[in-house]
Amino acid sequence: MTTVFNLSSSKIVIPARLSSTRLPEKLLLRETGITVLEHTFRSASKALKPQGVVVAVDHARLYHEVLQFGGTPMMTDPNAASGTDRVAEVSLALPDIDIWINVQGDEPEIEANAIDRVLDILIANPTASVATLATPIRKKEDLEDPACVKVVCSHEGRALYFSRSPIPYPRSWDDGLLMQKPPVFLQHLGIYAYRREFLRELPTLPMSPLENTEKLEQLRFLQADHSIMVGLVPCATRGIDTRADYEAFVRRSKL
Repeated sequence: MTTVFNLSSSKIVIPARLSSTRLPEKLLLRETGITVLEHTFRSASKALKPQGVVVAVDHARLYHEVLQFGGTPMMTDPNAASGTDRVAEVSLALPDIDIWINVQGDEPEIEANAIDRVLDILIANPTASVATLATPIRKKEDLEDPACVKVVCSHEGRALYFSRSPIPYPRSWDDGLLMQKPPVFLQHLGIYAYRREFLRELPTLPMSPLENTEKLEQLRFLQADHSIMVGLVPCATRGIDTRADYEAFVRRSKL
């Protein structure tokens, strides 16, 4: 039996963690006049199809920041292993929502149409547990960068594998591979839409061998036989991981 979902039963959740290794308390930086977290909230709120945004926080300072800019905060376990675990915690507290869209808190330039697109993909594929996005890789240095996560898909757009290694691996290199259409190489983007039932099951899924090896939690989903659908977008927005990332964002925000 196919479950029918309607657009009024979907929400965005922004997992927000105070501590960060490479750029301390980056979500509270405010050199543009407002914090990174508020930028992300404002960008996510422009999506047309989800009905509202919840910010899943792990600290009172973030909770009060969200209240200050008019958002809806929810305190979650400070020891949660990942942003997805925070989304799952929120989904248990709000059981009437069918689909949850995970937007990372350090993505102040997230595009509203990307959020709407990942929701559309999950709704259009009722047998999938998760939907996500990818974009073409056009530079060899990105293909070889372990921080750039790659994905390969079936003809129908179902994820076959995610890796920090170049996949597929060309037996003989040709620079023309980077320009092919459709693209040969895809970068996975860290936005997800999850079904409520999947999030309820998530706490019972142990870390898988593939996840432990590559340190990619989506491999836990695949190894547990959950289907992940992947949609393509033309380019990736820039998240904030380092001071240089933030300074570049501040410059762009002044243009």
